[in-house]
Amino acid sequence: MTVRRVVPDLRTEAPAENRAFYGLLGFEEVMNHGWIVTLASPSVPTAQLSLMSADPTAPVAPDLSVEVEDVDAAYETVRAAGAEIVHPLTDEEWGVRRFFVRDPDGRVVNVLGHRG
Repeated sequence: MTVRRVVPDLRTEAPAENRAFYGLLGFEEVMNHGWIVTLASPSVPTAQLSLMSADPTAPVAPDLSVEVEDVDAAYETVRAAGAEIVHPLTDEEWGVRRFFVRDPDGRVVNVLGHRG
């Protein structure tokens, strides 16, 4: 399985203030859907973090996102292993296919792939 990037998803009620704070560390906004803002390093674009108020199409907000090359294969692998699927494999309107799975410590992982 190929992992393309890992992004912490920080829940916040103050996205503008957090965007400004992480800007002090060199992060710049690369995506903004209103409910989620992703910041990245201009020199290392895969060094990212997301600021999230809530997830509009899932039952919970994830703790981190893992982008993989083949999200369908990842889904089958974790499902076959008996991991708890928190949100089913879904094609989202913003161009990703994703599912949520709970890790052994209870963190919710958003596993996704971008649709071409």
